[in-house]
Amino acid sequence: MQTTPRIVIVGAGMAALSAALRLSPRPVLVISPEPLGEGASSAWAQGGVAAAMGAGDSAEDHAADTRRAGAGIVDPAVADLVTRLARDHILDLTAKGAPFDRDAQGNYVLSREAAHGRARVVRVKGDQAGREIMATLIAAVRATPSVQVLEGVAAARLEVQAGRVVGVWLGRADGTSGLALLRAPAVLLAAGGAAGLYAVTTNPARIRGQAMGMAARAGAVIADAEFVQFHPTAIATGEDPAPLATEALRGEGAVLINTQGQRFMVALHPDAELAPRDVVARAIFAQTQAGLRPMLDTRACLGADILDRFPAVAGACLRAGIDPVRDAIPVAAAAHYHMGGVAVDHAGRASLPGLWVCGEAASTGLHGGNRLASNGLLEALVFARLAADSLAAATPEQPGSPAAPVQIAFPPGSQRLDDAAVAQLRRVMTEHVGVLRDGPGLRHALAEMDAIAAGATPSEALTNMLTAARLIAGAALLRQESRGGHCRTDYPGTDPAQAQRSRLTLDQLPQPETA
Repeated sequence: MQTTPRIVIVGAGMAALSAALRLSPRPVLVISPEPLGEGASSAWAQGGVAAAMGAGDSAEDHAADTRRAGAGIVDPAVADLVTRLARDHILDLTAKGAPFDRDAQGNYVLSREAAHGRARVVRVKGDQAGREIMATLIAAVRATPSVQVLEGVAAARLEVQAGRVVGVWLGRADGTSGLALLRAPAVLLAAGGAAGLYAVTTNPARIRGQAMGMAARAGAVIADAEFVQFHPTAIATGEDPAPLATEALRGEGAVLINTQGQRFMVALHPDAELAPRDVVARAIFAQTQAGLRPMLDTRACLGADILDRFPAVAGACLRAGIDPVRDAIPVAAAAHYHMGGVAVDHAGRASLPGLWVCGEAASTGLHGGNRLASNGLLEALVFARLAADSLAAATPEQPGSPAAPVQIAFPPGSQRLDDAAVAQLRRVMTEHVGVLRDGPGLRHALAEMDAIAAGATPSEALTNMLTAARLIAGAALLRQESRGGHCRTDYPGTDPAQAQRSRLTLDQLPQPETA
Protein backbone atom coordinates (compact mmCIF):
# COMPACT_ATOMS: atom_id res chain seq x y z
CA MET A 1 0.00 0.00 0.00
CA GLN A 2 1.08 3.54 -0.81
CA THR A 3 -0.46 6.93 -0.15
CA THR A 4 -0.24 9.90 -2.51
CA PRO A 5 -1.51 13.47 -2.19
CA ARG A 6 -2.20 13.40 -5.94
CA ILE A 7 -5.74 13.10 -7.26
CA VAL A 8 -5.88 9.83 -9.18
CA ILE A 9 -7.46 9.90 -12.64
CA VAL A 10 -8.29 6.45 -13.98
CA GLY A 11 -8.25 6.60 -17.79
CA ALA A 12 -6.38 8.50 -20.46
CA GLY A 13 -8.94 9.61 -23.04
CA MET A 14 -10.27 13.05 -23.78
CA ALA A 15 -12.16 13.40 -20.49
CA ALA A 16 -9.25 12.20 -18.36
CA LEU A 17 -6.62 14.41 -20.00
CA SER A 18 -8.91 17.45 -20.06
CA ALA A 19 -9.54 17.05 -16.33
CA ALA A 20 -5.82 16.64 -15.60
CA LEU A 21 -5.07 19.89 -17.43
CA ARG A 22 -7.92 21.72 -15.73
CA LEU A 23 -6.62 20.65 -12.30
CA SER A 24 -3.14 22.05 -13.01
CA PRO A 25 -1.11 23.02 -11.03
CA ARG A 26 -2.79 20.62 -8.60
CA PRO A 27 -0.73 17.38 -8.75
CA VAL A 28 -2.56 14.49 -10.40
CA LEU A 29 -1.73 10.94 -11.42
CA VAL A 30 -3.16 9.63 -14.70
CA ILE A 31 -3.50 5.84 -14.97
CA SER A 32 -3.17 4.72 -18.60
CA PRO A 33 -3.17 1.04 -19.63
CA GLU A 34 -1.53 1.91 -22.96
CA PRO A 35 0.85 4.64 -24.09
CA LEU A 36 -1.03 7.94 -24.23
CA GLY A 37 -3.16 8.17 -27.35
CA GLU A 38 -3.54 4.42 -27.82
CA GLY A 39 -6.53 2.36 -26.75
CA ALA A 40 -8.83 5.30 -25.95
CA SER A 41 -12.20 5.61 -27.68
CA SER A 42 -11.72 9.38 -27.92
CA ALA A 43 -8.90 8.99 -30.42
CA TRP A 44 -11.17 6.93 -32.67
CA ALA A 45 -14.00 9.47 -32.79
CA GLN A 46 -14.48 10.58 -36.39
CA GLY A 47 -17.39 12.99 -36.55
CA GLY A 48 -16.22 15.78 -34.28
CA VAL A 49 -17.64 17.97 -31.51
CA ALA A 50 -21.17 19.35 -31.69
CA ALA A 51 -21.41 23.06 -30.87
CA ALA A 52 -23.49 26.02 -32.02
CA MET A 53 -20.70 27.80 -33.92
CA GLY A 54 -22.47 28.73 -37.14
CA ALA A 55 -24.47 31.78 -38.12
CA GLY A 56 -28.11 31.43 -37.10
CA ASP A 57 -27.43 28.55 -34.71
CA SER A 58 -27.83 28.73 -30.94
CA ALA A 59 -27.21 26.70 -27.83
CA GLU A 60 -30.98 26.62 -27.35
CA ASP A 61 -31.47 24.94 -30.74
CA HIS A 62 -28.68 22.47 -29.96
CA ALA A 63 -30.32 21.63 -26.63
CA ALA A 64 -33.69 21.16 -28.32
CA ASP A 65 -32.19 18.71 -30.82
CA THR A 66 -30.49 16.87 -27.94
CA ARG A 67 -33.81 16.50 -26.13
CA ARG A 68 -35.61 15.31 -29.26
CA ALA A 69 -33.00 12.67 -30.03
CA GLY A 70 -32.94 11.42 -26.42
CA ALA A 71 -36.33 9.70 -26.59
CA GLY A 72 -38.02 11.61 -23.80
CA ILE A 73 -35.62 11.07 -20.90
CA VAL A 74 -32.88 13.68 -21.41
CA ASP A 75 -32.27 15.80 -18.31
CA PRO A 76 -33.19 19.24 -19.71
CA ALA A 77 -31.00 21.11 -17.24
CA VAL A 78 -27.97 19.08 -18.32
CA ALA A 79 -28.77 19.61 -22.00
CA ASP A 80 -28.98 23.37 -21.42
CA LEU A 81 -25.75 23.37 -19.40
CA VAL A 82 -23.66 21.37 -21.86
CA THR A 83 -24.81 23.10 -25.02
CA ARG A 84 -24.34 26.53 -23.42
CA LEU A 85 -20.70 25.68 -22.61
CA ALA A 86 -19.96 24.02 -25.97
CA ARG A 87 -18.67 27.12 -27.78
CA ASP A 88 -16.21 27.92 -24.99
CA HIS A 89 -14.70 24.45 -25.23
CA ILE A 90 -14.21 24.72 -29.00
CA LEU A 91 -12.44 28.05 -28.54
CA ASP A 92 -10.32 26.60 -25.72
CA LEU A 93 -9.23 23.64 -27.85
CA THR A 94 -8.48 26.00 -30.73
CA ALA A 95 -6.27 28.06 -28.43
CA LYS A 96 -4.47 24.86 -27.38
CA GLY A 97 -3.72 24.12 -31.04
CA ALA A 98 -6.49 21.78 -32.20
CA PRO A 99 -6.45 22.11 -36.02
CA PHE A 100 -10.19 22.38 -36.67
CA ASP A 101 -11.17 22.67 -40.31
CA ARG A 102 -11.65 26.29 -41.45
CA ASP A 103 -12.87 27.89 -44.65
CA ALA A 104 -11.11 30.66 -46.55
CA GLN A 105 -12.68 33.29 -44.27
CA GLY A 106 -11.50 31.50 -41.12
CA ASN A 107 -14.93 30.17 -40.14
CA TYR A 108 -15.22 26.68 -38.72
CA VAL A 109 -16.27 24.09 -41.30
CA LEU A 110 -19.41 22.44 -39.90
CA SER A 111 -20.94 19.07 -40.72
CA ARG A 112 -24.55 18.06 -40.28
CA GLU A 113 -25.12 14.69 -38.63
CA ALA A 114 -28.18 12.64 -37.78
CA ALA A 115 -31.00 14.32 -35.83
CA HIS A 116 -29.28 17.74 -35.85
CA GLY A 117 -31.49 20.50 -37.24
CA ARG A 118 -28.50 22.12 -38.94
CA ALA A 119 -24.77 21.70 -39.56
CA ARG A 120 -23.04 22.19 -36.20
CA VAL A 121 -20.36 19.49 -35.87
CA VAL A 122 -16.88 21.01 -35.74
CA ARG A 123 -14.46 18.60 -37.41
CA VAL A 124 -10.79 18.04 -38.18
CA LYS A 125 -9.54 16.79 -41.57
CA GLY A 126 -12.94 15.30 -42.32
CA ASP A 127 -12.83 12.26 -40.02
CA GLN A 128 -9.79 12.88 -37.81
CA ALA A 129 -11.34 14.92 -34.97
CA GLY A 130 -10.74 12.48 -32.14
CA ARG A 131 -7.18 11.71 -33.13
CA GLU A 132 -6.17 15.34 -33.63
CA ILE A 133 -7.84 16.67 -30.47
CA MET A 134 -6.22 13.88 -28.47
CA ALA A 135 -2.82 14.76 -29.97
CA THR A 136 -3.34 18.36 -28.86
CA LEU A 137 -4.27 17.30 -25.31
CA ILE A 138 -1.40 14.80 -25.06
CA ALA A 139 1.11 17.48 -26.04
CA ALA A 140 -0.32 19.77 -23.38
CA VAL A 141 -0.22 17.02 -20.73
CA ARG A 142 3.38 16.14 -21.58
CA ALA A 143 4.28 19.81 -21.05
CA THR A 144 2.47 20.10 -17.69
CA PRO A 145 4.75 19.30 -14.72
CA SER A 146 1.85 18.69 -12.30
CA VAL A 147 0.57 15.72 -14.32
CA GLN A 148 2.25 12.36 -13.82
CA VAL A 149 1.24 9.59 -16.22
CA LEU A 150 1.64 5.91 -15.33
CA GLU A 151 1.51 3.96 -18.59
CA GLY A 152 1.04 0.20 -18.79
CA VAL A 153 -1.00 0.21 -15.56
CA ALA A 154 -4.70 -0.61 -15.13
CA ALA A 155 -7.18 -0.06 -12.31
CA ALA A 156 -8.74 -3.23 -10.92
CA ARG A 157 -11.11 -2.10 -8.18
CA LEU A 158 -11.88 0.82 -5.91
CA GLU A 159 -11.02 0.82 -2.23
CA VAL A 160 -13.95 1.89 -0.05
CA GLN A 161 -13.81 2.56 3.67
CA ALA A 162 -16.76 3.76 5.74
CA GLY A 163 -18.74 4.35 2.54
CA ARG A 164 -16.08 6.57 0.94
CA VAL A 165 -13.69 5.88 -1.93
CA VAL A 166 -10.20 6.24 -0.48
CA GLY A 167 -8.05 4.73 -3.22
CA VAL A 168 -7.70 2.31 -6.09
CA TRP A 169 -6.13 -1.10 -6.58
CA LEU A 170 -3.72 -1.16 -9.53
CA GLY A 171 -1.90 -3.83 -11.52
CA ARG A 172 0.09 -4.17 -14.69
CA ALA A 173 -2.19 -3.78 -17.69
CA ASP A 174 -1.05 -7.07 -19.22
CA GLY A 175 -2.09 -8.95 -16.08
CA THR A 176 1.43 -10.10 -15.18
CA SER A 177 1.39 -8.89 -11.58
CA GLY A 178 -0.55 -8.89 -8.38
CA LEU A 179 -2.38 -5.79 -7.21
CA ALA A 180 -1.17 -2.83 -5.16
CA LEU A 181 -3.36 -0.37 -3.27
CA LEU A 182 -2.80 3.33 -3.89
CA ARG A 183 -4.60 5.57 -1.39
CA ALA A 184 -5.49 9.06 -2.62
CA PRO A 185 -7.62 12.05 -1.58
CA ALA A 186 -10.05 11.40 -4.44
CA VAL A 187 -10.52 9.32 -7.58
CA LEU A 188 -11.79 10.53 -10.95
CA LEU A 189 -12.98 7.62 -13.06
CA ALA A 190 -12.75 8.37 -16.79
CA ALA A 191 -11.95 4.97 -18.25
CA GLY A 192 -14.48 4.63 -21.04
CA GLY A 193 -17.77 2.94 -21.83
CA ALA A 194 -19.07 -0.58 -22.33
CA ALA A 195 -19.67 -1.11 -26.06
CA GLY A 196 -16.64 -3.41 -26.30
CA LEU A 197 -18.68 -6.00 -24.39
CA TYR A 198 -20.29 -6.81 -27.75
CA ALA A 199 -18.78 -9.05 -30.41
CA VAL A 200 -19.43 -6.43 -33.11
CA THR A 201 -18.19 -3.08 -31.83
CA THR A 202 -16.37 0.06 -32.92
CA ASN A 203 -14.61 0.43 -29.54
CA PRO A 204 -10.96 -0.28 -28.72
CA ALA A 205 -10.34 -3.76 -27.36
CA ARG A 206 -9.81 -2.71 -23.75
CA ILE A 207 -13.02 -0.64 -23.42
CA ARG A 208 -15.37 -3.31 -22.06
CA GLY A 209 -17.32 -1.82 -19.18
CA GLN A 210 -14.59 -2.13 -16.55
CA ALA A 211 -15.10 1.42 -15.24
CA MET A 212 -18.82 0.97 -14.68
CA GLY A 213 -18.22 -2.51 -13.28
CA MET A 214 -15.69 -1.44 -10.67
CA ALA A 215 -17.85 1.51 -9.59
CA ALA A 216 -20.91 -0.73 -9.23
CA ARG A 217 -18.92 -3.27 -7.23
CA ALA A 218 -17.95 -0.46 -4.87
CA GLY A 219 -21.63 0.40 -4.38
CA ALA A 220 -22.17 3.28 -6.81
CA VAL A 221 -25.56 3.91 -8.40
CA ILE A 222 -25.68 3.12 -12.14
CA ALA A 223 -28.05 5.03 -14.43
CA ASP A 224 -29.58 4.19 -17.82
CA ALA A 225 -27.52 0.99 -18.20
CA GLU A 226 -29.99 -0.49 -20.71
CA PHE A 227 -29.34 2.22 -23.31
CA VAL A 228 -26.59 1.13 -25.71
CA GLN A 229 -26.18 2.99 -28.98
CA PHE A 230 -25.48 0.88 -32.04
CA HIS A 231 -23.78 2.81 -34.80
CA PRO A 232 -25.56 1.97 -38.03
CA THR A 233 -22.55 2.19 -40.32
CA ALA A 234 -19.65 0.20 -39.00
CA ILE A 235 -17.69 -1.08 -41.99
CA ALA A 236 -18.54 -4.78 -42.28
CA THR A 237 -15.22 -6.30 -43.28
CA GLY A 238 -14.72 -8.68 -40.35
CA GLU A 239 -12.22 -6.53 -38.44
CA ASP A 240 -12.46 -6.50 -34.64
CA PRO A 241 -13.05 -3.77 -33.64
CA ALA A 242 -15.04 -2.77 -36.71
CA PRO A 243 -13.85 0.41 -38.49
CA LEU A 244 -16.37 3.22 -38.53
CA ALA A 245 -17.91 4.96 -41.52
CA THR A 246 -18.59 8.33 -39.92
CA GLU A 247 -22.07 9.81 -39.97
CA ALA A 248 -20.59 12.86 -41.65
CA LEU A 249 -20.61 10.83 -44.88
CA ARG A 250 -24.40 10.75 -44.76
CA GLY A 251 -24.33 14.44 -43.94
CA GLU A 252 -22.44 14.91 -47.21
CA GLY A 253 -25.17 13.03 -49.10
CA ALA A 254 -24.14 9.36 -48.92
CA VAL A 255 -27.12 7.00 -49.13
CA LEU A 256 -27.88 3.55 -47.76
CA ILE A 257 -28.73 0.86 -50.29
CA ASN A 258 -29.05 -2.92 -50.29
CA THR A 259 -28.03 -5.61 -52.76
CA GLN A 260 -31.16 -4.84 -54.78
CA GLY A 261 -30.08 -1.21 -55.13
CA GLN A 262 -32.95 0.05 -52.97
CA ARG A 263 -32.66 3.10 -50.70
CA PHE A 264 -34.51 1.50 -47.80
CA MET A 265 -34.40 4.46 -45.38
CA VAL A 266 -36.62 6.71 -47.53
CA ALA A 267 -39.72 4.69 -46.68
CA LEU A 268 -38.87 4.40 -42.98
CA HIS A 269 -38.31 7.98 -41.78
CA PRO A 270 -38.80 11.53 -43.12
CA ASP A 271 -35.09 12.23 -42.57
CA ALA A 272 -34.09 9.05 -44.42
CA GLU A 273 -30.35 8.43 -43.88
CA LEU A 274 -30.18 11.24 -41.31
CA ALA A 275 -32.83 9.76 -39.04
CA PRO A 276 -31.85 9.21 -35.38
CA ARG A 277 -29.22 6.53 -34.93
CA ASP A 278 -31.51 3.99 -33.28
CA VAL A 279 -33.89 4.11 -36.24
CA VAL A 280 -31.11 3.69 -38.79
CA ALA A 281 -29.39 0.96 -36.76
CA ARG A 282 -32.57 -1.14 -36.59
CA ALA A 283 -33.07 -0.70 -40.33
CA ILE A 284 -29.49 -1.81 -41.04
CA PHE A 285 -29.94 -4.79 -38.70
CA ALA A 286 -33.20 -5.78 -40.44
CA GLN A 287 -31.55 -5.63 -43.88
CA THR A 288 -28.68 -7.78 -42.61
CA GLN A 289 -31.06 -10.32 -41.06
CA ALA A 290 -32.94 -10.49 -44.36
CA GLY A 291 -29.73 -11.25 -46.26
CA LEU A 292 -29.89 -7.99 -48.23
CA ARG A 293 -26.37 -6.77 -47.29
CA PRO A 294 -26.78 -3.07 -46.52
CA MET A 295 -24.18 -0.73 -48.00
CA LEU A 296 -23.24 2.93 -47.75
CA ASP A 297 -22.94 4.50 -51.20
CA THR A 298 -20.65 7.55 -51.35
CA ARG A 299 -19.92 7.35 -55.06
CA ALA A 300 -22.30 10.06 -56.30
CA CYS A 301 -21.76 12.59 -53.51
CA LEU A 302 -18.00 12.23 -52.99
CA GLY A 303 -16.42 10.06 -55.67
CA ALA A 304 -12.63 10.24 -55.46
CA ASP A 305 -12.83 13.03 -52.88
CA ILE A 306 -13.44 10.41 -50.19
CA LEU A 307 -9.76 9.47 -50.34
CA ASP A 308 -8.60 12.91 -49.15
CA ARG A 309 -11.60 14.15 -47.21
CA PHE A 310 -12.25 10.97 -45.18
CA PRO A 311 -8.90 9.17 -45.00
CA ALA A 312 -9.80 6.85 -42.09
CA VAL A 313 -12.83 5.49 -43.92
CA ALA A 314 -10.94 5.16 -47.19
CA GLY A 315 -8.05 3.40 -45.45
CA ALA A 316 -10.34 0.86 -43.78
CA CYS A 317 -11.98 0.10 -47.12
CA LEU A 318 -8.68 -0.27 -48.95
CA ARG A 319 -7.35 -2.64 -46.24
CA ALA A 320 -10.29 -4.93 -47.02
CA GLY A 321 -9.93 -4.70 -50.77
CA ILE A 322 -12.85 -2.30 -51.24
CA ASP A 323 -12.42 0.69 -53.52
CA PRO A 324 -14.84 3.30 -52.10
CA VAL A 325 -14.50 5.39 -55.26
CA ARG A 326 -16.04 2.60 -57.34
CA ASP A 327 -17.79 0.37 -54.79
CA ALA A 328 -20.48 0.85 -52.16
CA ILE A 329 -19.21 0.15 -48.64
CA PRO A 330 -20.73 -2.83 -46.74
CA VAL A 331 -21.98 -1.77 -43.30
CA ALA A 332 -23.40 -3.32 -40.14
CA ALA A 333 -24.90 -2.09 -36.87
CA ALA A 334 -22.19 -2.23 -34.19
CA ALA A 335 -22.18 -1.41 -30.48
CA HIS A 336 -20.71 2.07 -30.40
CA TYR A 337 -21.55 4.11 -27.31
CA HIS A 338 -23.07 3.52 -23.89
CA MET A 339 -25.54 6.19 -22.85
CA GLY A 340 -25.61 4.61 -19.39
CA GLY A 341 -22.88 4.52 -16.79
CA VAL A 342 -22.14 5.70 -13.28
CA ALA A 343 -24.82 8.15 -12.19
CA VAL A 344 -23.35 11.60 -11.54
CA ASP A 345 -24.68 15.01 -10.59
CA HIS A 346 -24.06 18.27 -12.46
CA ALA A 347 -20.53 18.43 -11.01
CA GLY A 348 -19.56 14.87 -11.97
CA ARG A 349 -19.96 13.51 -8.42
CA ALA A 350 -20.98 9.87 -8.09
CA SER A 351 -23.22 8.57 -5.29
CA LEU A 352 -20.11 7.41 -3.41
CA PRO A 353 -18.18 10.17 -1.61
CA GLY A 354 -14.64 10.48 -2.91
CA LEU A 355 -15.57 9.37 -6.43
CA TRP A 356 -16.08 11.57 -9.48
CA VAL A 357 -16.81 10.19 -12.97
CA CYS A 358 -16.73 11.79 -16.43
CA GLY A 359 -16.58 10.78 -20.07
CA GLU A 360 -18.41 7.74 -21.37
CA ALA A 361 -18.06 5.98 -18.00
CA ALA A 362 -20.55 8.49 -16.57
CA SER A 363 -24.28 8.86 -17.08
CA THR A 364 -25.03 12.57 -16.83
CA GLY A 365 -28.54 12.62 -18.31
CA LEU A 366 -27.40 14.44 -21.46
CA HIS A 367 -28.02 11.56 -23.85
CA GLY A 368 -31.27 10.06 -22.54
CA GLY A 369 -32.17 6.96 -24.50
CA ASN A 370 -30.35 7.88 -27.70
CA ARG A 371 -27.21 10.07 -27.92
CA LEU A 372 -27.30 12.89 -30.43
CA ALA A 373 -24.40 12.53 -32.87
CA SER A 374 -21.11 14.14 -31.78
CA ASN A 375 -22.45 15.04 -28.34
CA GLY A 376 -20.15 12.41 -26.81
CA LEU A 377 -16.88 14.31 -27.12
CA LEU A 378 -18.67 17.49 -26.09
CA GLU A 379 -19.98 15.88 -22.91
CA ALA A 380 -16.51 14.51 -22.12
CA LEU A 381 -14.99 17.98 -22.42
CA VAL A 382 -17.67 19.80 -20.43
CA PHE A 383 -17.94 17.32 -17.58
CA ALA A 384 -14.17 16.93 -17.35
CA ARG A 385 -14.00 20.63 -16.49
CA LEU A 386 -16.99 20.49 -14.13
CA ALA A 387 -15.63 17.44 -12.34
CA ALA A 388 -12.15 18.93 -12.06
CA ASP A 389 -13.51 22.15 -10.55
CA SER A 390 -15.64 20.17 -8.11
CA LEU A 391 -12.70 17.96 -7.15
CA ALA A 392 -10.46 20.95 -6.53
CA ALA A 393 -13.08 22.58 -4.30
CA ALA A 394 -13.81 19.39 -2.35
CA THR A 395 -10.21 18.30 -1.77
CA PRO A 396 -8.08 21.30 -0.86
CA GLU A 397 -4.34 20.76 -1.07
CA GLN A 398 -2.52 20.02 2.13
CA PRO A 399 0.44 22.26 2.93
CA GLY A 400 3.85 20.66 2.72
CA SER A 401 6.43 19.53 0.21
CA PRO A 402 5.51 19.06 -3.47
CA ALA A 403 3.84 15.77 -4.37
CA ALA A 404 6.44 13.15 -5.12
CA PRO A 405 6.06 11.03 -8.26
CA VAL A 406 4.26 7.74 -7.60
CA GLN A 407 6.37 4.63 -8.07
CA ILE A 408 4.62 1.30 -7.61
CA ALA A 409 6.33 -2.00 -6.98
CA PHE A 410 3.70 -4.55 -7.88
CA PRO A 411 3.67 -7.81 -5.92
CA PRO A 412 4.03 -11.14 -7.75
CA GLY A 413 0.89 -12.74 -9.05
CA SER A 414 -1.34 -12.83 -12.10
CA GLN A 415 -4.50 -11.11 -13.26
CA ARG A 416 -4.49 -12.43 -16.82
CA LEU A 417 -7.80 -12.36 -18.63
CA ASP A 418 -9.50 -15.61 -19.60
CA ASP A 419 -9.80 -14.84 -23.33
CA ALA A 420 -12.25 -17.66 -23.99
CA ALA A 421 -14.57 -16.37 -21.27
CA VAL A 422 -14.41 -12.83 -22.68
CA ALA A 423 -15.23 -14.12 -26.18
CA GLN A 424 -18.20 -16.06 -24.81
CA LEU A 425 -19.46 -13.01 -22.93
CA ARG A 426 -19.24 -10.84 -26.05
CA ARG A 427 -21.17 -13.45 -28.04
CA VAL A 428 -23.91 -13.57 -25.38
CA MET A 429 -24.23 -9.78 -25.37
CA THR A 430 -24.50 -9.57 -29.16
CA GLU A 431 -27.02 -12.42 -29.43
CA HIS A 432 -29.29 -11.55 -26.51
CA VAL A 433 -28.65 -7.93 -25.40
CA GLY A 434 -28.14 -6.35 -28.80
CA VAL A 435 -30.10 -4.25 -31.27
CA LEU A 436 -33.27 -6.26 -30.58
CA ARG A 437 -34.07 -7.78 -27.18
CA ASP A 438 -36.79 -9.79 -25.46
CA GLY A 439 -37.47 -11.13 -21.98
CA PRO A 440 -36.49 -14.78 -22.55
CA GLY A 441 -33.27 -13.75 -24.28
CA LEU A 442 -32.31 -11.35 -21.50
CA ARG A 443 -32.97 -13.98 -18.82
CA HIS A 444 -30.90 -16.46 -20.81
CA ALA A 445 -28.09 -13.90 -21.05
CA LEU A 446 -28.07 -13.39 -17.27
CA ALA A 447 -27.94 -17.15 -16.72
CA GLU A 448 -25.08 -17.52 -19.20
CA MET A 449 -23.17 -14.76 -17.43
CA ASP A 450 -23.47 -16.70 -14.18
CA ALA A 451 -22.15 -19.78 -15.96
CA ILE A 452 -19.24 -17.85 -17.45
CA ALA A 453 -18.29 -16.52 -14.01
CA ALA A 454 -18.44 -20.00 -12.50
CA GLY A 455 -16.26 -21.60 -15.18
CA ALA A 456 -13.70 -18.92 -15.98
CA THR A 457 -10.26 -18.27 -14.58
CA PRO A 458 -11.02 -15.43 -12.18
CA SER A 459 -9.59 -11.93 -12.56
CA GLU A 460 -10.66 -8.48 -11.47
CA ALA A 461 -10.99 -7.32 -15.09
CA LEU A 462 -13.34 -10.19 -16.00
CA THR A 463 -15.38 -9.58 -12.85
CA ASN A 464 -15.75 -5.91 -13.82
CA MET A 465 -16.81 -6.87 -17.36
CA LEU A 466 -19.38 -9.40 -16.10
CA THR A 467 -20.71 -6.85 -13.62
CA ALA A 468 -21.21 -4.27 -16.38
CA ALA A 469 -22.83 -6.85 -18.66
CA ARG A 470 -25.22 -7.95 -15.92
CA LEU A 471 -26.21 -4.33 -15.29
CA ILE A 472 -26.97 -3.72 -18.97
CA ALA A 473 -28.97 -6.95 -19.34
CA GLY A 474 -30.73 -6.53 -15.99
CA ALA A 475 -31.75 -2.95 -16.68
CA ALA A 476 -32.96 -4.00 -20.15
CA LEU A 477 -35.08 -6.72 -18.54
CA LEU A 478 -36.61 -4.27 -16.08
CA ARG A 479 -37.52 -1.68 -18.76
CA GLN A 480 -40.62 -3.25 -20.31
CA GLU A 481 -40.98 -0.93 -23.28
CA SER A 482 -39.02 0.19 -26.33
CA ARG A 483 -37.36 3.60 -26.14
CA GLY A 484 -34.38 5.04 -28.01
CA GLY A 485 -31.54 2.54 -28.26
CA HIS A 486 -33.44 0.00 -26.14
CA CYS A 487 -35.77 -2.10 -28.32
CA ARG A 488 -37.84 -4.93 -26.79
CA THR A 489 -39.61 -7.04 -29.40
CA ASP A 490 -41.98 -8.27 -26.67
CA TYR A 491 -42.74 -4.68 -25.62
CA PRO A 492 -42.54 -2.80 -28.95
CA GLY A 493 -44.41 0.30 -27.81
CA THR A 494 -43.14 3.30 -25.87
CA ASP A 495 -44.86 3.60 -22.49
CA PRO A 496 -45.30 7.21 -21.28
CA ALA A 497 -45.38 5.93 -17.69
CA GLN A 498 -41.76 4.79 -18.09
CA ALA A 499 -40.48 8.12 -19.40
CA GLN A 500 -37.79 8.51 -16.77
CA ARG A 501 -34.18 7.53 -16.33
CA SER A 502 -33.39 4.22 -14.66
CA ARG A 503 -31.23 3.88 -11.55
CA LEU A 504 -29.85 0.60 -10.29
CA THR A 505 -27.32 -0.74 -7.83
CA LEU A 506 -25.70 -4.13 -8.06
CA ASP A 507 -27.82 -5.62 -5.29
CA GLN A 508 -31.00 -4.61 -7.16
CA LEU A 509 -30.24 -6.71 -10.24
CA PRO A 510 -32.93 -9.20 -11.25
CA GLN A 511 -31.93 -12.86 -11.11
CA PRO A 512 -32.47 -15.00 -14.23
CA GLU A 513 -34.48 -17.65 -12.40
CA THR A 514 -36.86 -15.18 -10.71
CA ALA A 515 -37.11 -12.34 -13.23
